[in-house]
Amino acid sequence: MNLIPVGVLGAGKYVPERILTNQELETMVETNDEWIVTRTGIRERRIASEQQATSDLCYEAAKIALDNAGITAEQLDLIVVATITPDMSFPSTACILQEKLGAKQAAAYDLSAACSGFVYGLANASNFIATGTYKYALVIGADSLSKITDYTDRNTCILFGDGAGAVVIGQVPEDRGFKSFELGADGSGGPLLKIEGGGSRNPASQHSIDQRLHYIYMAGAEVFKFAVRIMGNAADEALRKAGWDKADIDLLVPHQANMRIIQASLNRLNMTEEKCMINLDKYGNMSAASIPVALAEAAEQGRVKEGDRLILVGFGGGLTWGAAALVW
Repeated sequence: MNLIPVGVLGAGKYVPERILTNQELETMVETNDEWIVTRTGIRERRIASEQQATSDLCYEAAKIALDNAGITAEQLDLIVVATITPDMSFPSTACILQEKLGAKQAAAYDLSAACSGFVYGLANASNFIATGTYKYALVIGADSLSKITDYTDRNTCILFGDGAGAVVIGQVPEDRGFKSFELGADGSGGPLLKIEGGGSRNPASQHSIDQRLHYIYMAGAEVFKFAVRIMGNAADEALRKAGWDKADIDLLVPHQANMRIIQASLNRLNMTEEKCMINLDKYGNMSAASIPVALAEAAEQGRVKEGDRLILVGFGGGLTWGAAALVW
């Protein structure tokens, strides 16, 4: 079977207006700007308003991506939203977005792979197009992490922000598009990064609220060690599958979790920061939104041109990881 080459036709991003700085966090928990910047590289993050849900962030990013792709919402065949902060348990955020956009012909569903979700979504949706099942898909990574962040926990509240990044994917010339995907998971690491409350194991109750089980829990040191190892491994495997060498990479677009993790990935790939899209100083860790927001910003800033070779790579709760080799 001859597969159709699939690539990015247009990208867009949205981040909320409100900025939460390190200085403001100093008034909320026992921390300081120097400590946060030294250990994470984060200086500020964006926070959704009380009225904004994840679908609202998706909608703004999707409109830009559709416009940049020259595609109308009615032409979409599929909407995939990668998120761990859906508007509600069901219907899916993708279905809510479908109605907002007026994408009446599109199938729609959510995907949960935490910070790896966008790459998982790309791999998933691109297969529908490669086989000729669908023509156009909208893939979004979006999270409203401020809604599930414990702002009394100084170890996690400094890290997270809100945002959405979107791409429209479809057929591209043979020498363009996605050349490989590398996805993986290690469920034994699930307890290291989780929200226990609200599911069927621990339904919402007074006990779950009192125990603060509806907020993000992260074993930071263990997750850091995992991330440093797996980001490099995943990128290497995507390169191998694509038949590329490290020197072939024009731009690395990594998950924006921690500057030290990004630097470790650059060292592994023998790359400098000039060939890496970094924006975590402005946005912090936006989970599934981190990679697509960085990708959209790279396009906005002219950091990528047609024919450039990109590696997208991330890790997240699950534990999960994902990487993609893409010719722009």
